[in-house]
Amino acid sequence: MRSRGESVISHLILVLGAAIALYPALSILVLAVSERGGRPSPLGMPRSFTLDNFARAWEGGGFDTALLSSAVVAVSVVVVTVTLSVLTGYALAWLRVPMAGPILGVLLIGLVLPYEGVIVPLHSLVKDLGMINTTAALILPQIGLSVSLGVFWMTTYFRGVPRSLPEAASIDGASRFQTLTKVMLPAALPGVSALALIVFLYAWNDFLLALVLVPDNADVRTAPLALSFFAGNVKGADIGVTAAAAVLVALPLVVVYVVLQRSFISGLLGGAVKE
Repeated sequence: MRSRGESVISHLILVLGAAIALYPALSILVLAVSERGGRPSPLGMPRSFTLDNFARAWEGGGFDTALLSSAVVAVSVVVVTVTLSVLTGYALAWLRVPMAGPILGVLLIGLVLPYEGVIVPLHSLVKDLGMINTTAALILPQIGLSVSLGVFWMTTYFRGVPRSLPEAASIDGASRFQTLTKVMLPAALPGVSALALIVFLYAWNDFLLALVLVPDNADVRTAPLALSFFAGNVKGADIGVTAAAAVLVALPLVVVYVVLQRSFISGLLGGAVKE
């Protein structure tokens, strides 16, 4: 057992780490609710509280369209990626798929390829297909880039499910699809939730892909790209409005994480134990 002194030191280190991690986010939030020209107090609290910065950012940055576009892209990527990953992971983990090992190895190449290295050929491909400045130009490449992680994730998770579960379902006369949907999928639900959250965060935060593939269409511009354009257009103006815009872009991520944090942590810990 740890001594009381070791416990106190451990908690102090955790508190210090949390403070360091939260300080940038709290600083941006304080700037966002401070009046123009006002400086935060020595303790970091705003001397004059206001929500006008959020209204000005919302009206000036077109974030209503940008947030909707990001939501459409992120949800679409999550749904398709998770569906493909669950089906492929189940097949590679439990079915007799010829050359399952080499197939998984080829898919894992997507995890080691540098993201920046695929942008130029991807732009050429999307341009040849006539999809530049379209929503499909954001959804399809992100699905392709996310499936590698998803297949590896779900294959590993399914392999950790006790063999007795699918065998019992088979004895009871369940088909392979019924075994997947009624036995395997409920057992792997924490892993599916964790994968969905990771893919959602990745798809929502993506900036480079949107910058290259939808540079001129404001109707499909995602929230991070809209934030970049907005910050550049108001450079030298009130920093509080820019901070408020950053809060608007990050707020959906915070909400999604708060809702799914238990499933996310459970999925991570479950995968770690099984491995």
